[in-house]
Amino acid sequence: MFSGIVEEFGTVVKIEKEQENVHFTLTCSFAGELKVDQSLSHNGVCLTVVEVNKDAKTYKVTAIKETLLKSNLGLLEEGSKVNLERSMMMNGRLDGHIVQGHVDQTASCTKVEEADGSWYYTFEYAFDIEKAKQGYMTVEKGSVTVNGVSLTVVNSKNNSFQVAIIPFTQEVTNFHTFTEGTVVNLEFDIIGKYLSKLNSFVQ
Repeated sequence: MFSGIVEEFGTVVKIEKEQENVHFTLTCSFAGELKVDQSLSHNGVCLTVVEVNKDAKTYKVTAIKETLLKSNLGLLEEGSKVNLERSMMMNGRLDGHIVQGHVDQTASCTKVEEADGSWYYTFEYAFDIEKAKQGYMTVEKGSVTVNGVSLTVVNSKNNSFQVAIIPFTQEVTNFHTFTEGTVVNLEFDIIGKYLSKLNSFVQ
């Protein structure tokens, strides 16, 4: 489980395809602290560390076909910046919101606006009314995870929403690389999904 508070962005240094799986080797400042079998969020996708090279300060994770189809990991290239977060410690603060690391779908960045030192990003995604009834949607002032970052929704619509990004988040995540057309990962709020499911039993 994660909180959506990205620690830093890592860099993809190698991509290897093996049948329908893809192995990603990344470098980051805490690579030497990682252990095999440890869970790590990559752009909001929970992946398991399968190899660590402490001397090179790199580690390797593997994404299966379903993960590649549902997320933007299949679009990564060598040199791509990836938001990273280690799993949450249960004795720590929940500074964001509950994030599972299970991406629901992708969205496309349609607009980037600078606003006196901060930025507004608009994202559009494929809207499905039946999925929305199950909690796969945004609500005004609710939480959403974009590329692993816990954010507050503004201007929520059926198939789009905006988020406001402060300079710190802009700098330490890969948001500063986004332009119109950038594909991002979305995870909708798990609490909303549970409430929608419970509500379906009483209708």
